[in-house]
Amino acid sequence: ENELFTSLTAARNYVESLKLRPLLMLEDEAMKDFEGIQTEDPNSVVVGLSPSNFHYKRLNEAFNLLKNRASLIAINKSRYIKTDDGLSIGTGAFVSTLEFASDKKAHVVGKPSKDFFHLALKELDPKLQPHEALMVGDDVRDDVLGAQQAGLIGA
Repeated sequence: ENELFTSLTAARNYVESLKLRPLLMLEDEAMKDFEGIQTEDPNSVVVGLSPSNFHYKRLNEAFNLLKNRASLIAINKSRYIKTDDGLSIGTGAFVSTLEFASDKKAHVVGKPSKDFFHLALKELDPKLQPHEALMVGDDVRDDVLGAQQAGLIGA
């Protein structure tokens, strides 16, 4: 049984539930989580951490889809991430860029969204209540506080 529920899992479930055809702004490693999802003639934009996609041409492609009624889905809106080279800009800066330019609000499927934590619990065990679960994370704002705001124990 798979007991790992990620932001990518939440994004795929969301895309499938609405039968969306996304432009996927993801790195190759994350693309495997979307195998089998139709992406031709996109009607949505999914933005995850993807340094290779965060350039003018690709962002402009996403912007034009959004201006033509596509929906915007954010894997998360992290401010920054920790890398081997120190801190780097996170997904949130690029999601905010697209929100500002397109005048659309992104649907955030990952942390720190309360929905993310509640969906994860439901996936693990439909009877599991938030106060019965412990979320261990490495980011105080997105992991720990997000979990606590959703009613989980955050550490």
